[in-house]
Amino acid sequence: MTDPEAREAAVLETIRERREVVNEAIPEEIPIAEPERLYRASRYLLDAGGKRLRPTITLLVAESLADVEPGSLDYRAFPTLAGDREVDVLSAAVSVEVIQSFTLIHDDIMDDDDLRRGVPAVHREFDLETAILAGDTLYSTAFEIMLGTGAADDRSVRALDVLARTCTEICEGQALDVEFEDRDDVTIEEYLHMIEHKTAVLYGAAASLPAVLLGADDETVDALYQYGLDVGRGFQIQDDVLDLTVPSETLGKQRGSDLVENKRTLITLHAREQGVDVENLVDADSVEAVTEAEIDDAVATLEDAGSIAFARDRAADLVASGKQNLQVLPENEARTLLEYTADYLIERGY
Repeated sequence: MTDPEAREAAVLETIRERREVVNEAIPEEIPIAEPERLYRASRYLLDAGGKRLRPTITLLVAESLADVEPGSLDYRAFPTLAGDREVDVLSAAVSVEVIQSFTLIHDDIMDDDDLRRGVPAVHREFDLETAILAGDTLYSTAFEIMLGTGAADDRSVRALDVLARTCTEICEGQALDVEFEDRDDVTIEEYLHMIEHKTAVLYGAAASLPAVLLGADDETVDALYQYGLDVGRGFQIQDDVLDLTVPSETLGKQRGSDLVENKRTLITLHAREQGVDVENLVDADSVEAVTEAEIDDAVATLEDAGSIAFARDRAADLVASGKQNLQVLPENEARTLLEYTADYLIERGY
């Protein structure tokens, strides 16, 4: 398929179909129990929507490994590669999405953000204490869900190890992100290390967990993890680009908010190396006060420094590298959709 619009349409349909499956499974895995307020808060962002990109990758990898037509098998009873049992890969996909939701709740608390997915953040809709507990509940629930896949004991333990390590690394990445806000000597390599932990490792887990659960060899597991890492880093870098180049109404937030909040990005780190006074690119001291004209001027300066092009090129290189790792999979439709999904994440990730 060479037509970009046709590829994008195929990806969107693939995501839509798997999003519906995941959305139906979430209430089954996380029912509203007592205390009701806690579980309503825990489900709040999950119920608010989301593309479900990570669980889509999980389900596509399972389909490619099994070399079956996408959507042809029951995700709750997926055959292992040895054919010795059936595994609930949908539970694994939901577990990954639950971890994502847990990180969003705590991120919004740390950043004191008001909105998420078009609705008030959990700590705004409920209260700070309930939001913290909701995030903690999701964190522990993700491991319970992963235990219910029905995989062989050794594979189940390994999957739990992947999930635990991923959660630790996400926290490490978040801590580095906070630390970087008070440093003016952050290097590009340090930034790439930070986004690998904060963002990319969950993509790595999403791609590698089905290989673990279905009994793939270590080479396949490692290659799929690397696919997720590279695509996840490319996605985060492209997200930094989109923050500056996509209209605010399309983004759903103020364009250029990263600049106003003095967040370290690959763009600003490169610009600093080119001698740009990054801290003074905009005068506004709040996202609400910044004007489109200020952002336009800042973007022009960053374009002149070659920084936006530098970031775009690095994102594209990472995605190209990530797709190379898919060669461990059989040549089939699901593998092709994984390649298209990687391209979509850096072309239309917003």
